[in-house]
Amino acid sequence: MTRPETSAVRQGEELPLDTLRNVLRGKVEGDLDTLEVQQFPGGFSNLTYLLRMGEREYVLRRAPLGPVAKGAHDMAREFHLLEKIHPAFAVAPEPLFLVEDLEVMGSPFYLMERRRGLVVRTRMPAEYADISDAPRLMSEAVADTLAGLHAVDIDAAGLRSIGKPEGFNARQVGGWAGRWRRARELLKDSGDLPPPAELRDELVIAWLEAHTPEESAHTLVHNDFKLDNLMLDPADPSRVVALLDWEMTTVGDPLVDLGLTLTYWTMPEQPGRDVNEIGANFPGFLSREEFIARYAQQSARHVTSNSVRWYEVLGHFKLAVIVIQIFARYRAGQTSDPRFAPLAGQAEWLIQEAWRRISADSVGDGGEVTPPDE
Repeated sequence: MTRPETSAVRQGEELPLDTLRNVLRGKVEGDLDTLEVQQFPGGFSNLTYLLRMGEREYVLRRAPLGPVAKGAHDMAREFHLLEKIHPAFAVAPEPLFLVEDLEVMGSPFYLMERRRGLVVRTRMPAEYADISDAPRLMSEAVADTLAGLHAVDIDAAGLRSIGKPEGFNARQVGGWAGRWRRARELLKDSGDLPPPAELRDELVIAWLEAHTPEESAHTLVHNDFKLDNLMLDPADPSRVVALLDWEMTTVGDPLVDLGLTLTYWTMPEQPGRDVNEIGANFPGFLSREEFIARYAQQSARHVTSNSVRWYEVLGHFKLAVIVIQIFARYRAGQTSDPRFAPLAGQAEWLIQEAWRRISADSVGDGGEVTPPDE
């Protein structure tokens, strides 16, 4: 479904309007004396606001409230990335103005252009009710945009230096495993997660370490590519208006993006979330295999159902880490957003689903799976 595009600013996440006016005066167009602020309700991480100044509108992005992990939620980095990506990849919004002075609102933030379109989450929007092939068109748009992202010339755009592509996959496993263990340590006495032997989180980590492939290529990697980070044309589900949330973008193996996208694309209902009626499990949408084939065709990469399996397991694990880190902040009282309360259950589901995929891929006959040697 589509949520209202914006809503009233959540309590405790208000912006200092007088200070903001002073900082922006003379820097952006629009009548700052009429400044109105609303909040985009989606997302569990960075905070995103709509600034309306008379007839002009802008989007403001800032880090979440409370302590954040070192190097995470780096708005200055995201701003400078978009400066390079926007000219090379048109669906990336144009960044306009960066403020790094912590005195303004306690965190760096930036303004970018406002684009208009539909953000589709768990159900088909009413705008597409009369378009019979909307699910297929939307599916193809997701796969094609991912292939287009991976086709950006990172050398011509000056983007190769934003990451270290050699050894990317191994560092992915090590980095995300470290984040998981640190978050788990914070929650060890809370009873929010099952013990490791029951959850099998360490078995998932061990399997990922033992089966890490060499990088298939070195391209831009969005690192959170999914349907609801895309904005679609309300009249045409095949047309992508914008790709959002570039915070974790780097250079590495493009199949890491594909694996995470498939994680979302094949996800049924999760604890505490709406039933997902978008993606491979529903009629009209590309199946998992069809999505992989479409991406392979559009990207001219040799990708098969089996070759992407490791990347899907990594995608489930990464998403589990992201939600458990957010839940740990919620449990510590660093945020009171009630949307975060069920995230421990979501992290557990994702780990168990990762293990189920490992087991199904490794066994096939219902036998026991033994963990790889340490």
